[in-house]
Amino acid sequence: QVQLVESGGGLVQPGGSLRLSCAASGSIFRINDLGWYRQAPGKQRDLVASIATGGTTNYVDSVKGRFTISRDNAKNTVYLQMNSLKPDDTAVYYCNMKIRTWSRTIESDFWGQGTQVTVSS
Repeated sequence: QVQLVESGGGLVQPGGSLRLSCAASGSIFRINDLGWYRQAPGKQRDLVASIATGGTTNYVDSVKGRFTISRDNAKNTVYLQMNSLKPDDTAVYYCNMKIRTWSRTIESDFWGQGTQVTVSS
């Protein structure tokens, strides 16, 4: 029905940068709010950044000024540019999209498969 495919994770040294991408495909009528979450070992999955349909963004305090979320509506894609990475940013990152499909009149939550980001020297 709908698939989200993430890319861009990896190993980076402290202070480095990575750019995550998440592309949606399938029976999509409209994509509404988008978000990036992360889950470190032994911890719950937490929201890192979100971007609304109109472009309004929100960030958790720990990433403000370092991470930037953006969206390309023509490509059904959301990005997370991560700069000045710290070891505490190490986690599996998941994209989330609130999508209305052609078969339903209300939106549903869809998740990417997750991509590992490791910040270490």
